[in-house]
Amino acid sequence: MALLEVRDLEVGVAIGGKVLPVVQGISFDVEENQTLGIVGESGCGKSLTSLAIMGLLEGSMLRLTGGSISFNGQDLLALSPRARRAIMGDQMAMIFQEPMTSLNPVYRIGDQIIESLRQHRSMSQRQARARAIELLDLVRIPDPERRVDSYPHQLSGGQRQRVMIAMALACGPKLLIADEPTTALDVTVQKEVLDLMLDLQKRTGTAIILISHDLGVISETCDKVVVMYRGKIVESAKTATLFSNMSHPYTQGLLASIPVVDHDVEWLNAIPGRVPLIDEVLPGCAFHPRCSFAQASCATSPPSADYVSDDHLVRCHFPNDRPSGGEAGGDA
Repeated sequence: MALLEVRDLEVGVAIGGKVLPVVQGISFDVEENQTLGIVGESGCGKSLTSLAIMGLLEGSMLRLTGGSISFNGQDLLALSPRARRAIMGDQMAMIFQEPMTSLNPVYRIGDQIIESLRQHRSMSQRQARARAIELLDLVRIPDPERRVDSYPHQLSGGQRQRVMIAMALACGPKLLIADEPTTALDVTVQKEVLDLMLDLQKRTGTAIILISHDLGVISETCDKVVVMYRGKIVESAKTATLFSNMSHPYTQGLLASIPVVDHDVEWLNAIPGRVPLIDEVLPGCAFHPRCSFAQASCATSPPSADYVSDDHLVRCHFPNDRPSGGEAGGDA
């Protein structure tokens, strides 16, 4: 049994008296000590999927409209709000995109770590403070005894992200969801943060879901990959399988858009167009207006998700067997 099992997850947003689907039929597993990458452009449903798993949709326009989420053998959706909150931050934790907006600016970083420890662990204030210093040292914050009393604005972007990791790891979670944890960081600090997360995973055995728009990062850090587009999984496989046989034009476009630093080019590759809005009606494949291989059938009927090989799922009418001569949706 997998640590996390997500089956046919559906999330909608309430607009004008209607609930429009934004995440549709998402299914995947995460094993202990495994890293799953979820990749796609902004607006593809990656973060909403993670918020649904963490139970953070309450109080918003978003609605969990279908599916199941099982964690460590428990049906999370069958738990009371109180019982589910006891799991969140303890057995499951999340690192959000922008630490400056996620950390409370009027509280010292040590107090914010201590709050989680005292919420989920029977610790005195002194014990929790000692653990907070230990965690800051674990994530390589220099001079943790002094930094524990710093405010978020007194730290660099990389240090704030490390504080977020320390907060997420405070109670030793079995699952860590990292939602684009390196988005606002320079390349050197990005590598340091990713290396830190993987090093901590080796020490603790924590499973990780890494959400990113960067296939380069995903290829270096993940065991399995899920590619999302407009709320659906369009391709998923083990990392080695995916990168040796990319079968969906969208996945190929994401990889082709990564600049190659040792090549001189006049124009960078880009996927044309944009992700469709949630209220746009597309009867066929959602990617077909942007796809260089789109045929007439792509505009009229949605593709099914089929396995092109063991554990390699692709949602495309023509995976690995694309016809020539059709009208293209643009140059990928």
